[in-house]
Order: sequence, then structure tokens, then C-alpha cells
Amino acid sequence: MFICGYLFSQLVARGQFTIVKQPLGFIKALQWIFAIFAFSTCGSYSGKFEMSVECKKIERVSVSESDLSIGVEFEYPFSPEQLFLQGDYSSSAEFFVTVGVFSFLYSMAALAIYCFMLEKYRENNKGPQIDFVVTAVFTFFWLVSSCAWAKGLSDVKTATDPDRVIVLITACEDPDNRCKEGHDPKFSGLNTSVAFGFINLILWAGNLWFVFKETGWLAAFGGTYAPSQEKQPAPDTFAQGDFAQQDPYAGSQGGYQPDYGQQSYNEGGEYSQGYEQQPTSYANQM
Repeated sequence: MFICGYLFSQLVARGQFTIVKQPLGFIKALQWIFAIFAFSTCGSYSGKFEMSVECKKIERVSVSESDLSIGVEFEYPFSPEQLFLQGDYSSSAEFFVTVGVFSFLYSMAALAIYCFMLEKYRENNKGPQIDFVVTAVFTFFWLVSSCAWAKGLSDVKTATDPDRVIVLITACEDPDNRCKEGHDPKFSGLNTSVAFGFINLILWAGNLWFVFKETGWLAAFGGTYAPSQEKQPAPDTFAQGDFAQQDPYAGSQGGYQPDYGQQSYNEGGEYSQGYEQQPTSYANQM
């Protein structure tokens, strides 16, 4: 017991629980909670409806009446053996619960990775990319399962309606017998499960954006990626590239470069430097 407590304390000390305060971790925690609500409200449901049938028997001259109370109990997965159904509508309920259970497991695993292996998760963007794909798949599954279960619940309500069940009882076809409903089933729990299903759909769809921001694809879509054929040479390559080699006026010493600072002699024997040539003498100017 002491060893387990020590290991748990060390594990908690290494965790980065600040991620739960950010949208990425906070929405994942909400997904974990609402997934529990979704599959538990559907999978743990049990209901009952009652009817009463008053049968009359004529024995010689006397007439005796007998009251018969019929109670029908039904529960998940709402199979045809439990209900007065023409077909099998249990598949929608089972699919809804299955999606809820797997969403619960994945959300719990993702939260553990966020808290204890966040750096490994963000390494090379592989973790966010896988997370984005799985989140998109669960978003689609929540959409399909919630819609299918909403239709399945409507069928269950129809199958358990006492007024409809009375019509299916052969004893109630006799005009001498009186059949009436006694107790209607309560579907508040199943209605809540459908609501939780669509709430999960909103949570998983909304979380797609925050997971997408972690993938690194947003930078690629933003135009920061430049294809190799569009790259231009760097400025320092012009001095060492083909322009220096293809210059026809360039000699072995780098081409013709006049030196305006050299000394030169004029006609009078005097010299000047550069362009600053002064008159040699007053006689020459005349």
C-alpha cells in the first residue's frame, strides 16, 4: 500500500496538469465526462408499462368478471423478445453505447498523454496528427450514433405505448372484454441519453480546431512553405557565380580597372596626380 502511494505521488509530481486549463485539455476532460453520461443513461435504463384486461365469462345464467393486470418490463438493449416490435431496433442502442464507451476510453488515454507525455506528444507533430484523425472519426461516429439512437428511441416509445399494445392482444378484440392502459413508461433517462449524444457531437466537433492547431498543418496552409523550384539564389552568389565567369572584359587580374590616382607628367616636365592637372607655366598658356 505504501509503495502504491509512493508511486502515485511520483507520478503526480511528474505530471503537467496545466494542460487541463487550456482548451485542448479542458475540452478533452468534458468529452470524458459526457461520454460517461451518454452510455450510462442508455445502458442502465429499465422501464415498465402496465395494462388491465377485464374479461367476462358467461356460465349458464350467472355472469362473472375477472380483472387481469398485465405488466411488461423492458430494458437495454431493447430486443424484440422484450417488446412488441416488428423488427430488431436494438442495434442503434448498442452502437450508441459502444461509441460512448470507446470515447470514454480514448479521452482518458488522451488526457493521460497530455499530462504526462506532452513533449513526446508534440514531437515531430506525429501525436497531434494522429489525435486529429481519431477525433474526426469519433465526431462522425457521434453524429451517426446519436441520429440512429434518436430514431431507435422513437421506435421504442411506439412499441411500449399501451394503446398500441392493447390492439395487439387477441383478448381485447372481443367486444365483451374491456382493455385499458394502466401505467405509461417513463423515458426521461433515454431522452437524456440522446441529449448527451448530441452534446458529445458538439464537443468532439469543436475540439477539432484546437487539435488542428497542434498538428503544424496551419503553418503549411499559411504559405510559409516555398517549393524548391521557386527559390532564388542568395545575394552573395552573384560574385562567385556565372556572372563573374562570363564577363568578356574580365582579364586574368579581374578586368580593366583604371587607376586615377597614379602620377602623370605633362608637357612641361611637371607632374600632377589624378585629374588635378594645373597649367605648367604662364608661357605655355599664352
